[in-house]
Amino acid sequence: MTAVEYLLEKWAIQGTLHSSDIAQSIEMEKEQIEMAFFKGKTFGMNLPDGLTAEQYYNETFKSE
Repeated sequence: MTAVEYLLEKWAIQGTLHSSDIAQSIEMEKEQIEMAFFKGKTFGMNLPDGLTAEQYYNETFKSE
């Protein structure tokens, strides 16, 4: 289940979204992006040596 699917399901069931639902979906999205990074690196995606999935996420998606 993607983070978006999770939110849509919660909204459909509850009729509203709670802050805990949003926090959970953000964490799910981060995990999904990090997993995609790992898979990409495993299958030859050209990334700087030593760059971790968490560093990639923070540098690419975190806003200051």
